[in-house]
This record gives sequence, C-alpha cells and structure tokens, in this order.
Amino acid sequence: MRIPILPTLLVILAVLTMIGLGLWQLDRRAEKRDAIALAQANPQRPSVAFPMLPPVAPDLLFRPSSVHCLRVVDWRVEAGRAADGSTGYRHIAECATGAEGPGVLVAVGVGQKPDQRPDWPGGQVAGWISQEPDHRALLTRIGGKAPPLRPMLIARFAPAGLKPLAPPSAADLPNNHLAYAVQWFIFAALAMLIYGLALRRRGTGKPA
Repeated sequence: MRIPILPTLLVILAVLTMIGLGLWQLDRRAEKRDAIALAQANPQRPSVAFPMLPPVAPDLLFRPSSVHCLRVVDWRVEAGRAADGSTGYRHIAECATGAEGPGVLVAVGVGQKPDQRPDWPGGQVAGWISQEPDHRALLTRIGGKAPPLRPMLIARFAPAGLKPLAPPSAADLPNNHLAYAVQWFIFAALAMLIYGLALRRRGTGKPA
C-alpha cells in the first residue's frame, strides 16, 4: 500500500502542532500556579493605581485600588456571590472615565433580581482589582488565542438595595491548564487514530 505523502505530512504537522500546544499549556500551568500564589497575598498589600488596559498583571490582581466613574453607560448582569455568602445577580457598571478612553468596569453589588436597576450614578469607588467575567470560547482559551480580560474593580461597599460583593479570593482563579494540555494530547491521539483507520480502509479497498 502506498501512503499518500501530502495528506500524511498534513496530519503529522497537525499532530505536532497539537502536541506543542499541550506542552505550552503545561508551561502555562506552572505560570498560573505562581500567579495564584501571588494573588493570595495581594488583598493585604498597599493600594495601587487602577490599571485601565488589559491584561491585569499578576502583581496587581486583587490589590486594593479605586477609580472614578464619571457616569454609568450601561449595566451587565452576572451570577455572583455576596460577602455574607448568599448568591444572586452581580451588577457590573460600564463606566465612562472621560470624554475618551477605554472606560472602566465596576462590580457594585449583588441583587436578587436580574432586571434590578441599581441606584448608583457613579462617583469615586474603592475596592479590589479583578477581571471581567470570562466568556471567551473554550478553544480560543486552550489555544492561547483568546483576547485578554479587561480589568474590573470589585467595589468594597454596595449602593442601597444591593449587598456588598464577596472580596476576591485566589480560589476564584482555577488552574485549568493541565486539563487543557490533556485535551490537546487527546486531540493529537484521535487525529492519529482516525488517519490510521483511514489508511487501513484505503489499503483494503473499502470506502473511507
């Protein structure tokens, strides 16, 4: 049986790429472990200026900070947990900080209704540096092509009608890179298996 050269090279290239991505995820696992260890101590460290652009550096994540919300442009609603342990809907304000610029995200508190309109027009707010909720596609994340998450301030105090948010915790930073690496290795093994079966069918004269 003659093995087709071009398809075989393409499969080998794809398999090597997937293995490389798996090894890269293993490296990222170690980096994430160090970032989590750093984030555990950050809430007790001195306050810093709020980072306006992504990504949030590990030495800034969960550090105390403050921003000035000039006006609320829009609201987001996500599942959230209050400081008293109860769950509900986390209300995140999209704020303008000037005539131009990227603006800022502020998680102001937790309510019980998703359509609740928080009575908060903006102003100076103190809290902790965090990141916006992650809704990036799984494949873009495990492939390392996902855009960085925007910085978000978790407000220390909530406006009337909302509960204060739970302070940030390193437990909120799962280290999924080992699972991502395993997925890439499985993809590589499946690609080789499927191609091997296709070659076998071709050799026996059966339709693929």
